Amino acid sequence: MRKIGMLFFLPIWMFAQELTLDQANHLSRLPLKCMQQEYPNKLGQMLLDSTEIQNPKTLHPAFYGCFDWHSSVHGHWSLVYLLKNFPDLKNRDLIIEKLSTNLSRENIQQELAYLNKPHEKSFERTYGWNWLLKLQLELETYNKPFAQEWADNLKPLSQLVIQRYIEFLPKLLYAQRVGTHANTAFGLSNAWDYTVYAQDSTFQKVIRENAMRLFQNDQNCPLSWEPSGTDFLSPCLEEIGLMQRILPEKEFFKWLKGFSPQLFQKKFQWEVARVSDRTDGHLVHLDGLNFSRAWNMYHLINRYPKQFAHLKPLADRHLQFALPTVVDGNYEGEHWLASFALRAFEEKGQ
Repeated sequence: MRKIGMLFFLPIWMFAQELTLDQANHLSRLPLKCMQQEYPNKLGQMLLDSTEIQNPKTLHPAFYGCFDWHSSVHGHWSLVYLLKNFPDLKNRDLIIEKLSTNLSRENIQQELAYLNKPHEKSFERTYGWNWLLKLQLELETYNKPFAQEWADNLKPLSQLVIQRYIEFLPKLLYAQRVGTHANTAFGLSNAWDYTVYAQDSTFQKVIRENAMRLFQNDQNCPLSWEPSGTDFLSPCLEEIGLMQRILPEKEFFKWLKGFSPQLFQKKFQWEVARVSDRTDGHLVHLDGLNFSRAWNMYHLINRYPKQFAHLKPLADRHLQFALPTVVDGNYEGEHWLASFALRAFEEKGQ
């Protein structure tokens, strides 16, 4: 992006309605640039004593880049997603080389050892867990020998996370309806998609039962309260996205009419979220909110186009409004926003 005086000249690809190879090349550069960048880094570590003070790469040899563990995980997902969908992706060989290094069996075993520490059972619960299963699903559905090798390497870590879900969810007496990492509904959405693919009936049953317990009686979600100051997820739409997954059509529509009747209105409008300072790592979250709103609206539209086609211009507006911010030169957003943009394009293109 070039700036002359107070005018910004944005690449033409940012205004495309579909994900193009040019866009894919631009978006791939961000996670590629930071996936092996160790600092700056925010560790979510609990220290029992001074022997546990180590550098990020030693602690997390697979997912040490892109500022924090979960951003590294979904940065890896972004690159796998782009490799799979764009065979002519620029820097393809370099991307494969770096993914092979990070997702080696030895590195994943070290990640497994870290999560197996008794005092780290809540590490990245459930936001990072959810993205890990998104990565696992992307690898298992990518029909290339190197991707299958990465999937096999990652599988033990994913299986541990699944066991953590099964242990934790019954203990969660109250859902967290926030717009940040702890959001319960988002923390189950990618997990649900993976368990359906994997035909893991036990895990699927746990998610369904606990989602129903936590959310089935919710009504009149206050869309007008969104966003809060540093949201990157929509509490209302994430809950809708989860319930859409687990409920049959008739039950879902009955629930949705009580939860968010506004969405059925043909003239429904929702203002995009605006950021006052993109150098602030928390305020820039609101760029992500626009993408996450978009991916949930697209998910709803694609599943039920007859009822919700009127939401497509609104979803498009959220996606296109936030897209130029992905490459604004500020690491506060660049280390993670490409993944959110790609997640929106993924849902849009289904």
